[in-house]
Amino acid sequence: MRAMRRVGALAAGVVAVALVAGCSQGDGDGGDAKAPEPAVTSTSPESSASAGDGDPHTPVSDFNRMVDEKGWEYEYETPAAYVADICESLPDQAKYGDPGEWLVVNQKPSADEKKILLAGMPKLCPKWAGTVKRALAGDYTRTYSDGTYVVKAHPKERDLDSDVQEIGPGSYRTSGDLADCYWERTTKSGEIIANQFATSAQSITVTIAVSDGQFTTRDCGTWRQVK
Repeated sequence: MRAMRRVGALAAGVVAVALVAGCSQGDGDGGDAKAPEPAVTSTSPESSASAGDGDPHTPVSDFNRMVDEKGWEYEYETPAAYVADICESLPDQAKYGDPGEWLVVNQKPSADEKKILLAGMPKLCPKWAGTVKRALAGDYTRTYSDGTYVVKAHPKERDLDSDVQEIGPGSYRTSGDLADCYWERTTKSGEIIANQFATSAQSITVTIAVSDGQFTTRDCGTWRQVK
């Protein structure tokens, strides 16, 4: 369902009404009261500038208007709100892995949402515009946390809705305060090729061969391919 953009209220002019009532200095019969002066309306330049189309011309409002004119679909209240949410989330995701991977794999932006991000990030969140552009083009670092991965020469993109995840051959490293980290490489039939249980470590590197069947990791943090 397409979200509708909320339009700001029109700026109202400032209305000043002057009522002047006077009494004549008559001969004691009270005289005739003067009729009220007509109301005088004064509209500020600011309200005149924004009242033309009901929305002030700011980078945010112009961007929202452009997206609606393009007909791009989005789920948020406004396109700018979607861009802002992604912008605010990326720094936190960078603490745990590649923020580009989080965007592509976890958020799964639709075709129109990708267009919104590519158009909106340079205008509204330039700091992360490059990261988002590269990620949407498929240029991001894959990470691997707890689980069992099937070894494939050409692994598929990670699908969080699938019970089967894949990993390619190569060397992978995990770093940090590693306690009770366990990993193992097995054949396609499940026989252990190599494994390790580290009660304490700062960095561990494992090389997975294309002939391996599975790679299992538990409590080892996040693995990244190094070569």
